[in-house]
Parts: sequence; structure tokens; C-alpha cells
Amino acid sequence: MSNRRRVAWIVGCVLLALVAAPVLWVQGVGQSEVRGAADVPTTPVALVLGAGLKPDGAPSVYLTRRLEAARDLYARGVVDVLLVSGDNGTAQHDEPTAMLDWLVDHGVPADKVVRDHAGFDTHDSCVRAHDVFGVRDAVVVTQDYHVRRALFSCTAAGISVTGVGVSSESVRPIQAFVWRARELPASWRAAWDALTGRSPVYAGPPETTLQEALAG
Repeated sequence: MSNRRRVAWIVGCVLLALVAAPVLWVQGVGQSEVRGAADVPTTPVALVLGAGLKPDGAPSVYLTRRLEAARDLYARGVVDVLLVSGDNGTAQHDEPTAMLDWLVDHGVPADKVVRDHAGFDTHDSCVRAHDVFGVRDAVVVTQDYHVRRALFSCTAAGISVTGVGVSSESVRPIQAFVWRARELPASWRAAWDALTGRSPVYAGPPETTLQEALAG
């Protein structure tokens, strides 16, 4: 092998390592805390992450699956309170309230659901759960392709977590593929956010609503 080829090979390996390392870090940390729904330990809080709304304002199919899993955890007594975190960037797009309404309609008491209106992305939801709502232990509920990154971000935020990944099956296979492929750059961003300690879009003052729900 010529010196030029050897240098090119070394540079290529270094670049590959730099690309792969953050993804392996994020996904590896998350994988260690993934559980089946039947194996989740008793935990005070389930953190349910937003996943979009239908045009009529109802939870999307993916979000409904997350809510169904969270309702099951509550019904079985695995968790005491559900913290629903989503995007309420405009009056016309209010994920947390849609999540609350669905849960109440399906048997969860309203006083056991706490809304985080500024969960604009996974990192923000995790940091705000810890810093604003005082969460220290939680079960994270999201789609199976997303759960590892969510667990990584919540661990980096200081929360002791386990995670339940619900189905990401779709009637449009290309959509499921796109969401999975998106985890590569999203894992890079999660690693960067953790290393830099990025503040949420809206940090907000501490709130007592979750502690009040637990006490009640």
C-alpha cells in the first residue's frame, strides 16, 4: 500500500469513527434501559412524549399508541402520574391538552395527568421534566425507534429512567423508514446537546404541579 493510500485509509477510518461514535454512544446508553411493558419497575412518573396531531386536533396514530401504553401503566399501578410533554407553540397546536383529553376520555383521572406545554423536542422534554417538574425517576414512553435516544437524553438530564417502546408500524412503510433514518442525525444532535448542556427553548421556573399530583 502506498503512503498516499495509507493516509487516505487512516483518514477514512477516523472520519467513520467520528461519525459513528455519537450514534453508538446515544443508542448504546439508551438500549441498556429499554424494557418490555410487562417488565417496567414501579416508578412514580411516566413521561409521555408528543408525536403530532391529526388535522382535527386529535392525537396522531403514533401518539395514540404512546398514550395507550401510558394508560396501561397507570391502570396496572406501575406509575402514579403521567407527565405529557409536547408542542404547544401556537394556540392551534396544543399537543399536551390533546393528550390530557385522550387520557381522561380513557379512564385516567385528570388530576393524575400533568401537562408540559414546552416539550418542543426530546431534549427539551427531558431537561424540563428534571429542572421544571422535579422528575428524578421516570418511565419514558415513545416509539420503538425513538426510545433509545429519549432514554439517553433523559439520562443526560439527570433522570433515572427505563423506557417502553411502542409499535412504529405504519400503513406507509416509507414513513416508518424515514423516521428510523432520522435517528442518525438526531442521535448526533442528542450527543451534542448532552455535551454542551443546551438549555431548552423555554426553560421556565420550577413548577409544583407534578409533586401535587403525586401527593394527591
